[in-house]
Amino acid sequence: MDTSEFLNKIGITRPSNPLPDSPRRFPDGAQYRFEVPGIQKPESLEGLIAALDNYEVQVHRVTQTKGIMLLTDREIMEMMDLARDARMELFLSVGPRAPYDTSATAQTREGARIGYRLRGYDNLTYAIEDVRRAVELGVRGIVVYDEGLLWVLNKMREEGELPLNVHFKVSAHCGHGNPASARLLEDIGADSFNPVRDLQIAMLAAIRESLSISLDIHTENPQSSGGFIRHYEVPEIIKKACPVYLKTGGSVAAHHGYDTTRKEAGARARQVLLVQSMVNRFYPEAIISSPGAADLAIPSLK
Repeated sequence: MDTSEFLNKIGITRPSNPLPDSPRRFPDGAQYRFEVPGIQKPESLEGLIAALDNYEVQVHRVTQTKGIMLLTDREIMEMMDLARDARMELFLSVGPRAPYDTSATAQTREGARIGYRLRGYDNLTYAIEDVRRAVELGVRGIVVYDEGLLWVLNKMREEGELPLNVHFKVSAHCGHGNPASARLLEDIGADSFNPVRDLQIAMLAAIRESLSISLDIHTENPQSSGGFIRHYEVPEIIKKACPVYLKTGGSVAAHHGYDTTRKEAGARARQVLLVQSMVNRFYPEAIISSPGAADLAIPSLK
């Protein structure tokens, strides 16, 4: 007798009107993929890949969150080589953002609502140049924090100023968490959407019904973002919100932009193993993408 049957037997029943399962899938037919955030430099990516091999788990995307402008060309190229060999996506984050700017407001409690958005014309141009540099080197995945920048970058992609195979991922730091916002972001060019971290499954399901692009869902978080861990919810998140990237390993970090060491990258891989084990146990029929799926934003060879 499984747990639900036993609870029902003793009079504790599941709420009625269950949410429908999502019929949407990635282009390869899969329901879920793994993403590991906070991989800031080549040595941490090396450590992550080595640990993934040891644990025999897959990761489809890694994200660097400190900013493209804080990496040298050589570091970017080393990270691209590692990601390409591992057949995984490499997403780099736009560097210019209000907390790096001269904004005193962004440093205050109330001003934190600005998030990582851009201030003024010059910072918008700096952000575009940050993206151009990464793309010219071969990066094909960009994390954006500003809706206006996303709109401009999509226009550039449509007009051939950026390659058509560059993917734009909207960060949770944009602060969006409802179906209308999700649809708007898709309409202005988002290829992947990370809603705010603490949405309930019903909220995620409502967003899924409003858009077709993938959702990036945090399975855990650093203390600076609440510190909550959702491992047991992951099978239901896959069912109701797929296609999803399961964003895993965040609890290892102290905060967003944390400079993950090689050893800590291995700890992030261990968290992927824990989440994968939950899926295997409670939703073993869920379909995961194979490494190197055709639609992945794997770095381009120059």
